[in-house]
Amino acid sequence: MMKKLWPYTRGYRKWILFGVLCSASEAVFELLLPLVMADIVDTGIPSGDTGYILARGALMVLMALVSMSLGIGSAVFSSRAGQGFGANLRQAQYDHIQDFSFRNIEKFSTASLVTRLTNDCNMLQMSLMMGMRLLVRAPVMLVSALVLAVSISLKLSRVFLVAMPLLLVLIGLIVKHVSPMFSSLQERTDDVNLAVQENLSGIRVVKSFVREDYEEEKFRKRNDALRSTSERAFGFVVMNMPIMMLVTYGTIIAVMWYGAPLVQAGELEVGLLSTFFTYITQVLMSLIMVSMIMMMITRAIACAKRVAEVLDEVPDITDASASPGVTVADGSVDFDHVSFKYNDGSEKWNLRDIDLHIKSGMTVGVIGGTGSAKSTLVQLIPRLYEAQEGTVRVGGRPVQDYTMEHLRDAVSMVLQKNTLFSGTIRENLLWGDENASDADIEAACEAACAAEFIHRMPEGYDTDLGQGGVNVSGGQKQRLCIARAILKKPRVLILDDSTSAVDTATDAKIRAAFRTQLPDTTKIIIAQRIISVMDADLIVVMDDGRVADAGTHEELMETSEIYRDVYQSQQEGASIDG
Repeated sequence: MMKKLWPYTRGYRKWILFGVLCSASEAVFELLLPLVMADIVDTGIPSGDTGYILARGALMVLMALVSMSLGIGSAVFSSRAGQGFGANLRQAQYDHIQDFSFRNIEKFSTASLVTRLTNDCNMLQMSLMMGMRLLVRAPVMLVSALVLAVSISLKLSRVFLVAMPLLLVLIGLIVKHVSPMFSSLQERTDDVNLAVQENLSGIRVVKSFVREDYEEEKFRKRNDALRSTSERAFGFVVMNMPIMMLVTYGTIIAVMWYGAPLVQAGELEVGLLSTFFTYITQVLMSLIMVSMIMMMITRAIACAKRVAEVLDEVPDITDASASPGVTVADGSVDFDHVSFKYNDGSEKWNLRDIDLHIKSGMTVGVIGGTGSAKSTLVQLIPRLYEAQEGTVRVGGRPVQDYTMEHLRDAVSMVLQKNTLFSGTIRENLLWGDENASDADIEAACEAACAAEFIHRMPEGYDTDLGQGGVNVSGGQKQRLCIARAILKKPRVLILDDSTSAVDTATDAKIRAAFRTQLPDTTKIIIAQRIISVMDADLIVVMDDGRVADAGTHEELMETSEIYRDVYQSQQEGASIDG
């Protein structure tokens, strides 16, 4: 795991080195201080040499100041390295996620990806920061203090033969039980984040159905599960300290018990016994620090595995077979016996043997019942998904021949779920073309019938939309998304049921603008209302993942029973409404 994450320390490795050196040096100076103190007690005080005592005291002050400076340096360097490592790791994950296809993204929930980018990365950067200080300091203190303690009294040092194995066994038992709990803890965190995300993104639906109590209960259950898992995991961690302190103080008592006779017998001086107490405490405290580090590393490993899952995920749609420099020549679209399914292991195909040919500049309507795979069909054009069988061609070439950047620049798509981003109307529209002039923006909005309501807004195109476009209605949001797509000046324009929230008159105006302003662009319109596509050059009727019929409105009225039934039912519904 460390091998996988080490590359993300690039740019901060010198700070890691400086921090490690400062931590090790700080530990050495702290270990030398008791020896100077012992010298004062055993030599300076008995001889009454005030000058000697003051000189040694000044040396202790100087060593303490140096140790403090090294401690500050260690804190600064470790913080800089930890924050930089965390930033690199978050950026690497975020950049990698941008290369995911829809299929890749669906393997992770959005809430889980957010947790991995935030909570898990924070834990890893904290582990590096603390590890640089404790993981260096503790072993140096442990080994050095042990060597110095043995040099003072080999007899008293035998107490470590009991204390250290006991502490190591206790640490091992705690880590063994806590490790799986930390993995479960991160999963429970995902569940809580998912509940919050769903509730806040769908708050209008929650309130309109008066489901606040249900949502509160759902969150309470997930929150309680997180609390329960946290209590179990950190319960073991909390037990670590009192157990360690019990062993530590027991060892100190044992040293007092066996050390006093050595002093009385003249085998050990009082100052050295005092120093031995200091070293034995430092040895045992170092073991306690090691146990704390082990707890932290155990949780960090659980987080690292989750981060590695994202970084190791291989995008299933890449530019590996693309030919550099190839651009989309025109808006022709061809499906050559295409079949597709979302799950490779599924026996049922979502699209079956689609053989469809669309000439450049045509207006094509796609209709069909819910679940007939209309959206799935058009999502294969810009390679949001990849067909398992057959070939999808755009501009006369297989879509795999283009880089995704060139292909998706040529194919503009307004999805079923319209998405606007926080910022002004102008900033959202410039997603279509960041170099678009005011005249281009105005023309696109006129074509999408959006200019009329934009001009009524207090700040026009500089009106802030709020998060997700909360300051505009559903129909206004759809028209802004259509205007944004038009600004790309695409070869192919796909509207996935993107005029469902506008009235039929506005819908007709938008389609008329398409004919006059985008004559060379292929327009593919998925619609529920036949009136929205009846003047199309070609209407495709989808049924259970296959093309049931295709033709003009007049042809389908004569030959397609499905189309005729839908048309008649909508006409009857319109008559009743009228």
